[in-house]
Parts: sequence; C-alpha cells; structure tokens
Amino acid sequence: MIAGVDEAGRGPLAGAVFAAAVILDPARPIAGLADSKKLSEKQRDALAPLIRERALAWCVASASVAEIDTLNILHATMLAMRRAVEGLAVAPDEALIDGNRVPTGLAMRARAIVKGDALEPAISAASILAKTARDAELVALDAEYPAYGFARHKGYPTAEHLAAIEAHGVLAVHRKSFGPIRRWLDSQQGELF
Repeated sequence: MIAGVDEAGRGPLAGAVFAAAVILDPARPIAGLADSKKLSEKQRDALAPLIRERALAWCVASASVAEIDTLNILHATMLAMRRAVEGLAVAPDEALIDGNRVPTGLAMRARAIVKGDALEPAISAASILAKTARDAELVALDAEYPAYGFARHKGYPTAEHLAAIEAHGVLAVHRKSFGPIRRWLDSQQGELF
C-alpha cells in the first residue's frame, strides 16, 4: 500500500503548517483529484469529505507556530509530514512525498516526487486534506482576530495582512522567525501585542 503525503502552509506569516497522509482505496475511486492549488475552494471542500470517507486511511497533522520558529519552516514541515504518516490507522509499505525531500525517521520506504501532487492521486488527496484543514484553522483565527482578515488571505503576506500587522501589531499566531514579522518586531523593540 502506498500513502501520498503533502503539506499546506509553508509560505504564510501566521498559523501552523499542516500535512496530510492518505492511502486511497482502489475499489472506491474519487473523481476530480488534483493538486489542491489547481482546484477552487468549492472543489476542495467537496472533495475533502469524499477522501475522508473513501480512503483506506488518512491523517492530518501539523507543526505549531512555536515549532516553526524553533526548528525553521522546512524542518517543521517535515515534522508535520512524519506525524501525518505515523498517524495513519494502516501502515503503508511506501510513502510518496510531494517535493524534493523526505522526512527522516519514517518506518517505511519513502520517495520524494517533485510536482507529485499533480502526478500521484494519493498525493493530490493529501494536498486537498492538508489545504482544507489549514484553511479551516485560518477561518477560526479570523473569528478570533477579525481585524486581520485571515479568512481572506489565509495568513499569506498580502498588502492587507501587512497593513493589519502595521495597524494592530503581531499576534501569538504569527511566525516570529519570518522576515516581515521579525522586522516589525525589531521596529517595535521586540514588544509583543
């Protein structure tokens, strides 16, 4: 059995980085699987419950903002991927990882596939679960911090997000190791709001 593994949320300035691992069931195919970035939000939201219902196994995991700031985003992403694979109810024989790196410490064979989310249906499914889980977290953050617009920009460094940081300050959910946040903190002599 093969597990597809992908992540969501490496580039944003806020929130955890998410990863998912999915083992598809060949007897229960899912039409429309593709790289989550090529699908609309509506398409992702329709596919995610089908993946959870029809897959032989799936797991979504994350690495926190604190882990991102401590480890760096690459290592935090690998940690989230390893957690997703280890959280599968069924152990795969091989993990296919989107990208050019493989998390260390996996108990099975693992292979990195560049643009795997467009080539391997299991990786496409994982990309959809990771993206929808991360988006849900950012919508929840938007409800908690409505002045920041998280539901719209999902934590990415848009003009709207940077203006909100300038106007309202940095939150605990912001990644302090990321350049725009670090520069703002330096300009405020490290004072957190």
